[in-house]
Amino acid sequence: MIYYVVAIVLVAFIFDFINGFHDSANSIATIVGTRVLSPLAAVVWAAFFNFTAAFTAGELVAKAIQKGIIRTEIVTPNVILAGLFGAIAWNLITWLYGIPSSSSHALIGGYAGAGVAKAGWSAITWGVKWMQTLSFIVISPLVGMLAGFLLMVSVYWIFQKMAPGRVDTFFRSAQLASSALLSHAHGANDAQKTMGIIVGLLVSVNSLTAAETGFFHHLYVPNEGIPLWVKMGAYTAISLGTLFGGWRIVHTMGSRITRLRPVSGFAAETGGALAISLATHYGIPVSTTHTIAGSIMGAGATYRFSAVRWGIARRIVWAWVITIPASASVAAVSYWALAAAGLR
Repeated sequence: MIYYVVAIVLVAFIFDFINGFHDSANSIATIVGTRVLSPLAAVVWAAFFNFTAAFTAGELVAKAIQKGIIRTEIVTPNVILAGLFGAIAWNLITWLYGIPSSSSHALIGGYAGAGVAKAGWSAITWGVKWMQTLSFIVISPLVGMLAGFLLMVSVYWIFQKMAPGRVDTFFRSAQLASSALLSHAHGANDAQKTMGIIVGLLVSVNSLTAAETGFFHHLYVPNEGIPLWVKMGAYTAISLGTLFGGWRIVHTMGSRITRLRPVSGFAAETGGALAISLATHYGIPVSTTHTIAGSIMGAGATYRFSAVRWGIARRIVWAWVITIPASASVAAVSYWALAAAGLR
């Protein structure tokens, strides 16, 4: 059992790595799309600020994932592993096709699907966190869109008398700060989701034999928050994943939704970062993909409504809609396979 649990922890960190790999587009697409940084410099920049969130972010999002999705008493190692399989599978499929879907909702869907496979629909803890999660599928891109639009309008008003060349030069530098802020916000919200899954796993093994429980006591002490090793492991994994970059999705986010300039890239990144940080402060697990995509659309729409390629945007929205049920389905099948194999 010990080796099985350790293996699941490693799978959780692999998911976190893939999360960074898949969602690096959220952090770097705009700064690469505007050619402020080269792709290599951009991923190093984003990975560093992903990791800095380890020293400032709280644990509210992690607790929401651990306790707010399915009933804690039905959580077993199989449920955790199946949920991770569902999330990883959907992330890899959408990465392959260059679709910026939500790693966060893939994990939530996978976790829920595995729980339902084990205990039926009563496994779901229908309550505040589910209401927040489902409502923010719609709210977060709208908030990002509004923030990006308003920031662009404000910039136009403040810098209206400045020569276009000087504006471009100023915002090429300013975009370094906005990209750092977005990367920090992304790390703060997304790494916590993996932390919540791992703690859920550690809590579930309290029914082990005395000897095994003694071993796990060194890894996790109940009611003392997220262990330091879990926190550092999660932030390291997501940062390393960001270093490898999801270039297919970078192309979609950075150039196919709308044409970006440094000023619109700054507005999109800043708007997205503010929306994500607000959600993290209140312990709401949101999709950074949804938020920054909405913010890019909002910034692009200030040029003219037709500047946004709404056909591409519709494809992205459809991916958002099916993410939770798709990852839940894969997770359910995975749970049944693990159970049939005699694992627990």
